[in-house]
Amino acid sequence: MNRSTHRWWWRLLALLAALSLVAAACGDDDADDAADTGTDDTADTDTGDDPGTTDDTVTDDAGDGGPTPGGTVVVGLEAESNSWLPGTASWATSGYSVAHSIFDPLVAFDADGQIQPYLAESVTPNDDLTEWTLTLRDGVTFHDGSALTAEVVKWNIDTLHNVATSNTQGALLNAGFTEIRVDDELTVTYVLSGPNAAFPDLLRNVIGMPASQQAYEELGAEGFAAAPVGTGPFVFDTWERDSRLIVTKNPDYWRTDADGNQLPYLDSIEWRPIPDEDSRVQSLASGDVTVMQTLRGTAVKQVQALIDDGGYDGSFFVGNEAGVSIFNVLIPPLDDLRIRQAAGYAGDSEAVAAVLGDDGLVPVTTQFFSVDSPWYSEAVAEAYPGYPERDIDTAIALVDEYKADPNRSDGKAVGDPVTVQYNCPPDPSLIEVAQLIQALWGEAGIEVTLNQVEQAAHIANAVGSPDTDPPFAGDYVVNCWRAGGLDDPSIIFGNAFGPVETSPLNFTNYTNPRITELVEVLRTEADFDARYAAVEEIGLILSEEMPMTWGVGTPTIVGHLAEVNGVASWTLPDGTPGNGTPSATMRLVQTWIEG
Repeated sequence: MNRSTHRWWWRLLALLAALSLVAAACGDDDADDAADTGTDDTADTDTGDDPGTTDDTVTDDAGDGGPTPGGTVVVGLEAESNSWLPGTASWATSGYSVAHSIFDPLVAFDADGQIQPYLAESVTPNDDLTEWTLTLRDGVTFHDGSALTAEVVKWNIDTLHNVATSNTQGALLNAGFTEIRVDDELTVTYVLSGPNAAFPDLLRNVIGMPASQQAYEELGAEGFAAAPVGTGPFVFDTWERDSRLIVTKNPDYWRTDADGNQLPYLDSIEWRPIPDEDSRVQSLASGDVTVMQTLRGTAVKQVQALIDDGGYDGSFFVGNEAGVSIFNVLIPPLDDLRIRQAAGYAGDSEAVAAVLGDDGLVPVTTQFFSVDSPWYSEAVAEAYPGYPERDIDTAIALVDEYKADPNRSDGKAVGDPVTVQYNCPPDPSLIEVAQLIQALWGEAGIEVTLNQVEQAAHIANAVGSPDTDPPFAGDYVVNCWRAGGLDDPSIIFGNAFGPVETSPLNFTNYTNPRITELVEVLRTEADFDARYAAVEEIGLILSEEMPMTWGVGTPTIVGHLAEVNGVASWTLPDGTPGNGTPSATMRLVQTWIEG
């Protein structure tokens, strides 16, 4: 995509934002041009920052008949989640898939990567983009029968998110949030400290997924975390941690399909965490699970082989997300730029891709945005240490310089070894990657000790706690991780490099005053060229400062039995196609089983 195309795309986005996000009619799937819900072959499309890029493998067939109500799907997930209370929970891909069955978002992406109303009927900015007014749909209720109102939305922000103990407060503060105002029974206004054209992007994820105030006050925080109550298509039933979580059909769900049929179609979903990739694929192959997600190349290829052999379908997706190694820059020796740069020069992304089985599926990465993104910069790629090939001599020289420094940050004597601990979940492919990185960095003189950490603890260790000094400093040295995503650059960089004490998503604890200034440009500037220049400058700073090393893009697939339909072809309330299964995240509101 060339710069003129980038510019055209961003101007279109800015125009749409200025016109506001308004739902069609009453927004209940009865528009004349509403899309069929689950009865057509709908291609999952790459979304957000990668407009117009389609999935390579989408075979989400819907059969010859219409959607059939009833039945249960069993879903194999990548990992367990620690909690279901918004603001406390640490949801990765698996957690968001489960959460989307229990909670509804205020807004969501359509198939073109545009934010559209969902629980909201409209989202409208004032002239200078310092206030965003959101009107809710009338008649939506939580699973406990309580009404979704403006007061409840405000309570969610004030109680669950904009508090020091929340892992979402930082995202709000980084977006300029100052207060939420109730205008009437169904209308709230988010008040910001300055212009922010991308603010609605926050409302499509956990900050914009309302929880029942009534249930929270009855159960308390701990009780709600184990038995969540939302407005979503399914009602929480039981949770056996690390084994299964079951949700059942919400009989009073507010949505219907284009033909007026009550949603959801399924009677229930059983979510099963199966951390081992091979076990998850085999569970699909044996029919022990009927749907599964994976974000590992070797498993993606296995699922694609099942599809090729017949009896299975799936949706393949590659976006901005990529595998990385994140550094806790508060901890020696990663607080020293020389060691971080040495790790970059010593890396070998092609070798990592081969170990992961990603070779042939995705390109190597050097920045937060893929080559198909309008924000991708060749200048950033060229500035990244070790691109286009590793430079072991430079890596060795940097490590030797650090070792010879009498004031080295780790406090060791001159000439002593440089040591780091590298944490990764106990997945076989990740263990192999960790061992490869151990060898690659070892050649440069960085001695790596490997440590296996279960996925939920791995995430929690990176997020950290508000009780540490500084808050959210994290409890790790180096983590294997994923970075990127579909958010607006202002949100990606604001979260990733915001103030440590208020930014739980700043996993590296790296901050830079110039990045802070450039994030403000991204929030307040509508011109694409100005925003692109800010994104590129941030990327150049990161290529120099190296708070993380990049690997390869993350290939993902949601595979399922052929008789399971509508996994990728869900729609928004007005019938507009949604964005499918980005990064293997599922919304099973319109999934059904062919008899």
